[in-house]
Amino acid sequence: MLIAALGAIPAHAADPEPEHEKVLRVCQDPNNLPFSSRDLKGFENKIAALFGQELGWKVEYTWYPQRMGYVRNTLKAKEPNSDNFKCDLVTGVAVGFDLGATTQPYYRSAYAMAYAKGRGLDDIKTPEDLLKLDPAKLKALRLGVFGRSPVVDWLLKNGLANQMVSYQTQTGDPDQYPGEMVEKDLANGKIDVAFLWGPIAGYFAKKSTTVPIVAIPFKSQPHMPMDFSIAMGVRYGEKAFKDQIDQLIVKNQKKITAILEDYGVPLVDAQDNLIVPGK
Repeated sequence: MLIAALGAIPAHAADPEPEHEKVLRVCQDPNNLPFSSRDLKGFENKIAALFGQELGWKVEYTWYPQRMGYVRNTLKAKEPNSDNFKCDLVTGVAVGFDLGATTQPYYRSAYAMAYAKGRGLDDIKTPEDLLKLDPAKLKALRLGVFGRSPVVDWLLKNGLANQMVSYQTQTGDPDQYPGEMVEKDLANGKIDVAFLWGPIAGYFAKKSTTVPIVAIPFKSQPHMPMDFSIAMGVRYGEKAFKDQIDQLIVKNQKKITAILEDYGVPLVDAQDNLIVPGK
């Protein structure tokens, strides 16, 4: 994907804004639900709006597809003929992100598998249950997966390479989005099982109206991590702004978690256990 006395801190330390200008400049993808969208329907949009409300600041967006060059064209890009950066906050990055400094995490999720109910897979409750299917039935399944994702290793380990239907994470087409694997191809029967990042699987399973879809998170295995913590990204050297966002995350963590749960994001704790909403 991130306090009462926050208003006095400038939007970025390297290039402080005039005292009267209070703007939270957010870098986001215009077509990447459930994370963000130009019509502000993503959960990162909701969290940015929450932060703006807490600060008493206006929220402005710089839109760019989250593909190659995303950070270069947003967080690190300056306005033409100006020393002002286009935006100051990337609202969703993995902990370990190396193109900027990261805040503390505001959620942890896991990769997931999803299938459509009523097509012979309804007894599957865990990814391991998939492996217990009759071998002939298992070998006939078409398994959608994004190349280079951790789930590829799991499929290879379990001898399912020949059934993988590979999807590109960066197609170059701004009209495409990762959730199409579930919303279109899984729902329409082009693939039988989708393997993808849990927030995407959970959101499109929850909103599906054509066919009931089940999303099941993975548990990490030795040498095969499946769950990851998500933070927010700022430019290096802007400690005051990073600290400000950290404080917003701490103060609003319950509200942030409620937003994530409303979007069907599977949340896991540090021990890799699924967190049940409301508990």
